Amino acid sequence: MKLYIFNPDSDLALADHRDTYIPPLRVRRFAQDLAMLPVWYAQPGSAVLAASAYNADYLQLMKQLFPLQVDLMTQAELPDNPNMQVMPWGWSLSLRKNLLKWSDGKLRLPSIDQINSDRIRSSRTFSRYMAIRLSMSPLDYTTGESLLVERHNMSKVEELYASKTLGSCVFKSLWSSSGRGLYWCRNGVTKAALNWCWREIEQHGGITMEPIYDKVEDFAMEFYSNGKGRVFFTGYSSFHTNEKGAYQSSVLSPDACIEDWICCYVPLHALVLIREQVQRELEMSLGSYYMGPVGVDMMVCKSQGEYPYAIHPCVEINLRMTMGMVARHFYDHYVQPGKEGRFYIQTYPSPAALEETRTKNIRKHPLTVERGKIKSGCLELVPVTPHSYSRAYVIIT
Repeated sequence: MKLYIFNPDSDLALADHRDTYIPPLRVRRFAQDLAMLPVWYAQPGSAVLAASAYNADYLQLMKQLFPLQVDLMTQAELPDNPNMQVMPWGWSLSLRKNLLKWSDGKLRLPSIDQINSDRIRSSRTFSRYMAIRLSMSPLDYTTGESLLVERHNMSKVEELYASKTLGSCVFKSLWSSSGRGLYWCRNGVTKAALNWCWREIEQHGGITMEPIYDKVEDFAMEFYSNGKGRVFFTGYSSFHTNEKGAYQSSVLSPDACIEDWICCYVPLHALVLIREQVQRELEMSLGSYYMGPVGVDMMVCKSQGEYPYAIHPCVEINLRMTMGMVARHFYDHYVQPGKEGRFYIQTYPSPAALEETRTKNIRKHPLTVERGKIKSGCLELVPVTPHSYSRAYVIIT
């Protein structure tokens, strides 16, 4: 039996790298609001870790509409189920410690060494390494460059600040996600940016510096590593972020349609070669060491080179679940063929603001489900309570 856990603080916990890490209140609240999200990608016969209040009623309602074979499990039940395989959103030392405490030390969990190893491969240092490896391959229609900045070469950033050059770049923490840990410099490096870089280097040993690309759209290639040397391609996701890089939504569409969209900018043969090379590099770099989902964020951007458009094949690598993977799985299993829509994650300033928007969505898009799949309408993917600040939902048109 597998136990799924939605712990969206995993990247923050990796950056902190202490088993005593406690996420900020807003992140804890987000995790609580979306605790039931794994219901939509968990394997049949599995359980999702969440409080029973209001979640149990929601799950029963969803089972009446969809062929869900997932149960709810609370923290208090963990000691009685020691043989479960734990499937978190992402691993960290703090999650490992909490699970040991909640289960009275009975659960079988990854070792500290394994989590430390995965942490290294979850950093932007590894993403940069992969990008360099890909740049050495004979791939057309690709772009992408970054500089690893550490204490010994921080003078390069200081020189940019001193020169007052009005160039653009983005600095990135080694561990962060969904727009966090990014410092955008669209009109030159400022004193505030310089101070931010120094703080990151002091805390985490380094940062990356990248140009700001003329992005057309974001997308990702999703993979699964079996830990035995093989990495399998599992699909595409097309997603949207805000101006700061924070995730907002994903397109719900067949893989073939997303591939056709990408091929409006680059030829199919070039896209296939990129996908196959990324798969090979992942197999060589982590295929024998890591078991779990792997999301490789990419982007289509305008190019000043030989071709008008190019693909950045390795913006970021996520050794964990991603919202794009959830959207891909949800569409393939719970949306009627031929239908399309969008998967949303939204946080509101207050529960009242959430309820106002939710009511408008439901009125405008009444839900129709036939034979266990959505034909049209708005569906809440997690229960909404009077205390909810965040929603996960889909709109199918």
